[in-house]
Amino acid sequence: MRNWIKILAIALSIALPSAHAAADTAQPVLAQIKATPALWTVHGPKGTAYLFGSIHILPPNMQWHTPDVAAALKASDTFVFEIPMDKSTQTHIADFVRDNAFLPKDQSLPALMNNETRKDYRDVIALTGIPADKLLDKRPWFAALVLEVGYMTQRRLSPDAGVDRQVYKEALAAGGKSFRALETPEEQFRLLMPGYRKMEMTEFDQSLKEILKDKGVVGNMIAAWAHGDVKTLGRLMNDGLKSDPKMEKALFENRNAKWVTKIAAMLNENHTYFITVGAGHLAGQKGVPAMLRAKGFKVEGP
Repeated sequence: MRNWIKILAIALSIALPSAHAAADTAQPVLAQIKATPALWTVHGPKGTAYLFGSIHILPPNMQWHTPDVAAALKASDTFVFEIPMDKSTQTHIADFVRDNAFLPKDQSLPALMNNETRKDYRDVIALTGIPADKLLDKRPWFAALVLEVGYMTQRRLSPDAGVDRQVYKEALAAGGKSFRALETPEEQFRLLMPGYRKMEMTEFDQSLKEILKDKGVVGNMIAAWAHGDVKTLGRLMNDGLKSDPKMEKALFENRNAKWVTKIAAMLNENHTYFITVGAGHLAGQKGVPAMLRAKGFKVEGP
């Protein structure tokens, strides 16, 4: 899996608290970290849309409410996310996991591994604190997700502090807001599932090695987002996917194009939208703002 897929997986996993080991996730009181993330404004024939990049996992002490972001949140009547943020999503994800995350009863996860992968697996289990018996019956793609969650928890990064969840929480508290989504939870989860077992095991092995040899790329992405450094954010995204053009096209280019079509239609409605999607989708020439500019919309921002 690539780094951005990890972030997606962790964001989705918040609906599955039973999938990983219960752990003491109490956080110490920390000084706030001030962030100044990028914000775009798109003007349509009838509507206006604010585009805000989400980092799906963040330190709990990250403060990103700049005056511009606060004003955009207040002005918006319709909030748009990658997937629905209400409780129905948890049910859909749980159903998908039930049908797709478990091995046949005559198989176990360790039996699928070679000696090298098995050693890496033991090391990651020790690092994350995930009980091995919780993963015995899990398919490799889902086991990798659970281990990534455990690793990010060890780094004191939290999906609950992620921008999308915080924006949704604030919009609910404000009252009188409506909500939309650009795709379904199942569409996102299927991005994590290779089409055949050999590839699934290859990606599982890569995921273990990335955890053990972490070079802080996720942290670098958070730092670039926090400083509003769209150029660096785009470079980090491209670095993570440049070895796999098909994956890049499936994860970003194709999805961005579909989202732009939906956003363009929204802008023909008399609403003010606050659209929160993964920050990587807003960067570069294949990002949503650039695609909207290419369609003739007036886009203000970085």
